[in-house]
Amino acid sequence: MCYRSPVSYLQKKLAAIPSGSGALFFIQIFATLGFAVLYSTLVLYSTKHLGMTAKQATALMGVFGAFNYGLHLFGGYLGGRFLSNRNLFVGGMVAQVFGCGAIALGTSSAFYWGLALFLTGSGLNVTCINMMLTQRFAPEDPRREGAFLWNYAGMNIGFFVGFTAAGYYQATEDYSSLFIFATIGNFAAIVLAALTWRTLRDLNTPLLEAAPKAFRLRLLAGLGILVGLVPVVWYLLQEPGSTSTLVKGVCAAVALALVYLTVRHDDRREQRNMWAYLVLTLGSLAFWSLYQMAPSGLQLFADHNVDLMMLGIRIQPQWIQNINTVVIVVGGPLLSAYFVRMRARGWKIDVPQQFSVSLLLMGLGFVVLPLGISLAGADGKTAFVWLFASYVLQSVGELLISPVGYAMIGKLAPQKYQGIMMGSWMLVTGLASLFAGDFSGMIPEPAGNTALETNAAYQDLFFRLGVGSLVVGAVLVALIPTLRKLITDKAEDAATEVVADAAVEGAASGK
Repeated sequence: MCYRSPVSYLQKKLAAIPSGSGALFFIQIFATLGFAVLYSTLVLYSTKHLGMTAKQATALMGVFGAFNYGLHLFGGYLGGRFLSNRNLFVGGMVAQVFGCGAIALGTSSAFYWGLALFLTGSGLNVTCINMMLTQRFAPEDPRREGAFLWNYAGMNIGFFVGFTAAGYYQATEDYSSLFIFATIGNFAAIVLAALTWRTLRDLNTPLLEAAPKAFRLRLLAGLGILVGLVPVVWYLLQEPGSTSTLVKGVCAAVALALVYLTVRHDDRREQRNMWAYLVLTLGSLAFWSLYQMAPSGLQLFADHNVDLMMLGIRIQPQWIQNINTVVIVVGGPLLSAYFVRMRARGWKIDVPQQFSVSLLLMGLGFVVLPLGISLAGADGKTAFVWLFASYVLQSVGELLISPVGYAMIGKLAPQKYQGIMMGSWMLVTGLASLFAGDFSGMIPEPAGNTALETNAAYQDLFFRLGVGSLVVGAVLVALIPTLRKLITDKAEDAATEVVADAAVEGAASGK
């Protein structure tokens, strides 16, 4: 038997990884830290340090999410066309460094400029990591899926560390140190990118085909867009209510355009798939609108109305977000293995089913909260176990709906509309963030009120939202047979047409 040392085995495994993939894993961890800190702390910082009302803070959080997800699409267009993906990524991280540094100053004016810098950076550079990673593999390379799973794991490590650090500093409300920590994390991502600069170069983008003069002009235009977006975002952040209305109007126009394209589309099979996409997108909007209440309305509820003492230690509100992180990391592989086993036994588990169950789980996740409130103690504080159960149910729902979303677009979108439909799917997440801000704005102002005084309002809101999600989920359950008929691929459609032709011929011959 030939002995193979652990070192040589590890070297062989590492040699099989495309150059740059390992670096991107670690870059993803540090690049996520700043976003995790701001995502989990924005509402608490706005209310406790800047003195905003709960309604103002949750509206700002809604706009934060809308800009972050909306700019992902814009960043995907800029990267590889005006700036290389590595240049745009580093430029975005530099903006995030200055953004977190400005917020650490602790003043209102610095906060808005810091938020504008951070959102511009995070919005534009997130797509760049995915683009740099996907270029490391040939289209048919089976290792691509594994690389993205590792990258996803790196992102969740970043979230876990960021949420944990945010909770640690939240205990003393040392927000300045917290945002300095986020600045260091963002800067570390820049350092790692600089150390692997040559490895992370673009391999196949339209920018590489540009002549030297055109390349320089695109570079200047890209830098101009990156810098020019900051004051635009700053201006729109000043009036989150008006900005929310503007974004909702844009989303409504996109929805009408998609309906028009679907009605006018001449390929019947593709048209049916597009109708299924529109129905499922509405279900997705309902799910994410409640899911994104976690860093706003649910966090304020946890901070003021939930008994967060466990074994003599107070659970910080940001730590609660890690329930989702752990469920996703641990539950993802388990759920995938379970689906493989059930499908092998003949169970039909498909997209309409998964979307329906995810909405039912989301509804249950919100309905358990009024039950917990009704069993609150004499001080009005709800037991933590009810909030824990809510987050677990929501996270399992996310496992059912999130991974299949983008894959669904590849199956349902006609080739010429794939860009539009992918963009609209990302817009749905941004729109859901605005609705989450609206729902969170309905919560009572916690300042000066006890849990006993605000419990009734929370109970009513959570019950109505939970029932609403259950109703949407039930409607999707009823539509499962219809959606299954609408969703067909070419092979299925061809088989259907053969059967239909045979039936017509049989009828014509009197059989």
